[in-house]
Amino acid sequence: MSGGMALGLIIGMFTAFFLSAVFGVWRRGPLRLGVAGSRDPFRNASAMRLSGGPSIVAVGGGTGLSTILRGLKRFTRNITAVVAVTDEGGSSGRLRTEWGVLPPGDVRNCIVALAENDNALRRLLDFRFDRGELAGHSLGNLLLLAVSEMCGDFSVAVEQMNHLLAIRGKVLPVTTEAITLAGVLENGAKVRGELGISANGRSLKGIWIEPKGAKPLPDVLKAVDEAELIVLGPGSLLTSVLPNLLLPEFAKKLREARAPKVYVCNLMTQPGETDGMDVARHVEWVAAALGSAPDYVAVNTESLPEALAARYLMDGAVPLYLDGKGRLRIERMGCKILELPMAGTDANLLRHDPSRLAERLVRLCRELGG
Repeated sequence: MSGGMALGLIIGMFTAFFLSAVFGVWRRGPLRLGVAGSRDPFRNASAMRLSGGPSIVAVGGGTGLSTILRGLKRFTRNITAVVAVTDEGGSSGRLRTEWGVLPPGDVRNCIVALAENDNALRRLLDFRFDRGELAGHSLGNLLLLAVSEMCGDFSVAVEQMNHLLAIRGKVLPVTTEAITLAGVLENGAKVRGELGISANGRSLKGIWIEPKGAKPLPDVLKAVDEAELIVLGPGSLLTSVLPNLLLPEFAKKLREARAPKVYVCNLMTQPGETDGMDVARHVEWVAAALGSAPDYVAVNTESLPEALAARYLMDGAVPLYLDGKGRLRIERMGCKILELPMAGTDANLLRHDPSRLAERLVRLCRELGG
């Protein structure tokens, strides 16, 4: 069986399997696990507490966004994850090229992160085929592709996946238009695509999306209007956080939002993409794309595990701590600094600690009256 026929068979099987479930959701409304009406009083109490939590919009992509979502869902189910759609690597890139679908990988990761039982669901949807033409494709990516083919619209497919998996909150692609990152280097040369941007961060002079007039989803704009807190990042600066802010209408909506905006800085620089950039430079890039500085920047103060940090250093990644000069540059932009220990590990990789970071962000929201 050829690769195309095999993938087509997989898509057909997924479509047939989920057709009745999706249409059942449309008839009955969203599925919710652990809400009022359950026979478990503890689950009911937890659901009521989460339902009364603050409305938070988290903007980004990649592993960073899914990490913070796992923390935020412990405090509220009123979460909207706004996900970049410029990914062109791995399984997502192949599906984007071969099927014309928006890259599903980051959306899948965020849906899993917000699920009631993310560990069990992650094992299922993160399963990757290792043979033949399907090698490298994850089950979750193919599932999103199947529902997209059935619905005929990627945003509708994501909405139905939100309902089917009964997640705490919702996940939205920032746009359903096929957009591509583009930039210009200091020598005047132009680069296109996420991979080209990521490999030339040190010499990048400017960045934009094509087409420049791409529109954000109306539900994304509505979520910003209703938000009590807006979180930018963490995640790859140029290829996960900024692509969302480069949509002019979305950036304008964020600037005008009444909710405070917090940029969560990464723990380390990213080789190729943010080589040589300090914390202040990260904030400057965000401010340039947004049109104004974020209200707050969250910076890690915790020492990193020596062995793990040394391994990252061998690859060219260095810790991002705030020094005196950087602090002054950030404060001159009108941005307040949140310094907190927020480093953790996941499968021997450095990650933001989702619980501690989310707790501090929710506390900030409450302190500000959100």
